[in-house]
Amino acid sequence: MMSCPSAVRGIFTAILVAGFGSAADAQRIPFADRVFNEEVLRPRGQPVIPIYEGWYRNADGTHDICFGYFNLNTEEAVDIPIGERNVIEPRVYDGVQPTHFAPVPGMTPASPVTSRFRRYWCAFTVTVPASFGRDDRIWWTLQRESGEVIRTPGTLIPDYILDEPASDGRGELAPLLRFAESAPSFQGKRGGTAPSLTARVGVPLEIPVWIEHPFEERVWIGWVLYRGPAQPTFAPAEQQVRLEERGGVARTSVTFGEPGEYRLLVQSINSTAAFEFHCCWTNGYVNVTVTR
Repeated sequence: MMSCPSAVRGIFTAILVAGFGSAADAQRIPFADRVFNEEVLRPRGQPVIPIYEGWYRNADGTHDICFGYFNLNTEEAVDIPIGERNVIEPRVYDGVQPTHFAPVPGMTPASPVTSRFRRYWCAFTVTVPASFGRDDRIWWTLQRESGEVIRTPGTLIPDYILDEPASDGRGELAPLLRFAESAPSFQGKRGGTAPSLTARVGVPLEIPVWIEHPFEERVWIGWVLYRGPAQPTFAPAEQQVRLEERGGVARTSVTFGEPGEYRLLVQSINSTAAFEFHCCWTNGYVNVTVTR
């Protein structure tokens, strides 16, 4: 491509300055004419985006489809109860999704964790049968009150296949977790669910998690509310656990401010930066009945 002669560049610059004041001003679209949102992340008032992460095969021939979410608010947590505004279709798969959506991690003190990992990755999975085809879809719909309806389809398109629970290319492996020292361990995004617990309002509930990893010296573990009537307090909400002889224990204390039925999500990964490679972490779920 031929370069623009200096005389022509000078004329062009003069036209820009005459019409717009400066070359930089000429490149700016007047605010009233902008049809896009320059600042997607705001303290509050923004939507929650359901995100299809990908899928992986199970040994029994079924497949797991992963969904996460991106709450575009830095300070505001959003609650959307299961129903028409928070639904998975076909309805046979409905009910496994979260109803509480935490704000962007690490942006403000309102975030339950201080680490910066952009959004909540693969918070849950939907297991579909071996007969589920490439053209079939699992739809997750989210809508804030009087907001836009946002839907995302989960598929078995080959390009979206995930490494699970290990990535040979990156040398990564999801941690093994247990909710009791003698309990069977679980691993990966489908995760495991602890035996149901009970707690009282205002009385801290300690939840230990045993962690194993064959070659990491430290792993990250973080907690967030998945469902429930009010935000509990986690102390700590996240921690780096040092592993000795390939194992360690993470303990967090959870205090609830209101009675009701709660479901907590715990995730463990070697480093939060690895979330963006979609491998390799483990999800765990804890159901708690809270009374006065």
